[in-house]
Amino acid sequence: MAAAQPVFRFAPSPNGLLHLGHAASALLNAEIAARLGGRLLLRIEDIDPGRSRPEFEQAIREDLAWLGLRFAGPVRRQSEHLADYAGALDRLAGRGLSYPCFCTRGLTARRVAEAEATGAPLRRDPDGAPLGACRCKALPAGDREARIAAGEAHAMRLDMAAALAAIAESPLGWTAWNAAEGVLTPVLGDPARWGDVVVGRKDVRASYHLAVVLDDALQGVTHVVRGEDLREATHVHVLLQALFGLPTPVYHHHGLVLDPDGRKLSKSLGSTALRTLRAEGVSPEEVRARLGFSARP
Repeated sequence: MAAAQPVFRFAPSPNGLLHLGHAASALLNAEIAARLGGRLLLRIEDIDPGRSRPEFEQAIREDLAWLGLRFAGPVRRQSEHLADYAGALDRLAGRGLSYPCFCTRGLTARRVAEAEATGAPLRRDPDGAPLGACRCKALPAGDREARIAAGEAHAMRLDMAAALAAIAESPLGWTAWNAAEGVLTPVLGDPARWGDVVVGRKDVRASYHLAVVLDDALQGVTHVVRGEDLREATHVHVLLQALFGLPTPVYHHHGLVLDPDGRKLSKSLGSTALRTLRAEGVSPEEVRARLGFSARP
């Protein structure tokens, strides 16, 4: 029986313009997919209604075409599949694996300040967010229901202890793949470091973690090639895959493109956009060469 064709994806968010870091990730996905005879898909991760903009999505498509990248199949836009994510969120709640969180940023900040004032060490998740500030899991069911019925804004958090107990019969982990050397290494998952992670935002019934896991499975993604900054998120992703009975891709987390100060390129830092380089007369071939890739096929 022939092996299934590898499937890769590049999944930018339309909340700003692409920079060289995005270009490096997209080009690496394309290069590996071509080498393995795989398919490369484009996904627009636009579940953030406050920051996603149609003009940024259009710019993304134009910049990727300018780089000479071509994608298979229709583009998946997350905003068109919110019902899928909401249904998955309901399934977690129905199994007792999630709970509503009514905490505001102000309340969280006050609780963190109170904890820091005691001098006690404050636990943080891999992204640096404080753990333990939310106390909503202890709310009586009647209080939760009354606050939701009253229209109070709330996120949904994964009950990490309950979720881990639900998959305790199987070891949790994934296969790390060194794309350059072809070496596969088993990695033991430890999602507990994230605490009760948010799986549904206040403004939309989804989160990055939830949406990306469902999308990868629905699109048949077999190889996830993404930045080193998302390595830790994989612990949460494999847990969600186990809870929903979804396949786990192999993961390659590549190095990041850094600015002269050693910081990763970022939209929030105003890193030079590909569109700016284009306006300055930089060619796609020059961008590829700067990032260590050969000329376009």
